[in-house]
Amino acid sequence: MLYRYRVLIFLFTLSMITYLDRVCISVVGKRMKDDLGLTNEEFGWVLGAFSLAYALFEMPTGAMGDRLGPRRVLLRVVLWWSLFTALTGVASGLVALIVIRFLFGMGEAGAYPNSSIVIARWFPAVETGRAQAFIWGAGRLGGALAPLLMIPLAASVGWRASFWTMGFVGVVWAAIWYWWFRDFPGEKKGISEKELAYIQENRRFRPQAHSLAWGALLRSRNLWALVIMFHFYMYGAYFFYSWMPIYLQEGRHFSESDMQLFSTLPFLSGAVGCFTGGFLSDWLVKRYGLRIGRASVGLVGMGLSSLVMWTSALTTDNVTAAYLLSAGMLFKDLTLPVSFAVCVDIGKSRAGTVSGTMNMIGQLGGFFLAVFFGKIVDLAGDYNYPLYIIGTLLGISSLLWLVIDPTKELTWKVVGANDPGLLDG
Repeated sequence: MLYRYRVLIFLFTLSMITYLDRVCISVVGKRMKDDLGLTNEEFGWVLGAFSLAYALFEMPTGAMGDRLGPRRVLLRVVLWWSLFTALTGVASGLVALIVIRFLFGMGEAGAYPNSSIVIARWFPAVETGRAQAFIWGAGRLGGALAPLLMIPLAASVGWRASFWTMGFVGVVWAAIWYWWFRDFPGEKKGISEKELAYIQENRRFRPQAHSLAWGALLRSRNLWALVIMFHFYMYGAYFFYSWMPIYLQEGRHFSESDMQLFSTLPFLSGAVGCFTGGFLSDWLVKRYGLRIGRASVGLVGMGLSSLVMWTSALTTDNVTAAYLLSAGMLFKDLTLPVSFAVCVDIGKSRAGTVSGTMNMIGQLGGFFLAVFFGKIVDLAGDYNYPLYIIGTLLGISSLLWLVIDPTKELTWKVVGANDPGLLDG
């Protein structure tokens, strides 16, 4: 097997573990709420604590990976989040749970920006979309497995043990990763000269030290269109990550066993969306060019997701609504690998910084959704009200793909130049 595909297996398993750890709190959320006596609003703050920390530390950890390399940074990321995943199982009240989940989010920040760095260094440009598809499809599979694993585990040994188990799995991954992986293909013993030459000749950047001018970065209109698009995307994403199991049980009156099925189905649909979006985008790039290949998938995917989310909220039949939500996840996730592929397209050797910036602004949307969903439900007494807001924001996100231009690269000067920083974009 080619070495870059072995690297992709590591990133695939990393993404699965990430979403198992992230989604398990919502899967056992009703049990936690009942055990700790939490209201919807209080549980929203628990979910929001993770999202806020994850957002705040995305860009710094992405920039750290650009500077230090993803081998060391991902070791730190996974060990840190595994520790606080396990500590979630010992929380005794609201304040402790908020603090632990904030620290958990701080640790997990940077996982996907550093995965993008690995892709930028190890994969040729024509494989960027499909590599991102495997990573994000794996995350959706992890989310699909979470109800199937966590509900029986919580039923047999309690919800706390599920967090201890997930923490151990992350530690095992981190140890194997640090032993095997190297930051650049040329540093890895055993890689063939043919594969190494193919990667280096077709990569979108050359490994050089580049200076970073934050002011110039933040003045890029192309980048702002990308990050605002992703901010609105994350309102939809965090509904599925954090609130959907409780929505199905308390808003649509599903039993726990039925909720297990209908919480799994959206993530399976999302995996289909991720794989389809990534491979379709790369095919369209070859046929019609970079801009059409990326933007057309994002425009159509987010637009259809907006329509389906609105329809599901208006539907009175509970089972039909659940199936529609699964379709909404599929359409929405056509965009996910494409978004991170654009970060590699325009970021080049600063792919970690650019993807960290996009994910930071995006995760703030997740924070707002996590907190306000519970607040709106407690005030209105209706679990469908937030879905109207989510559907509208997904529609706006769709339109922003008319502005995003993946051909407009952010160009950095090599360190030592007289005027370091961003040149164009």
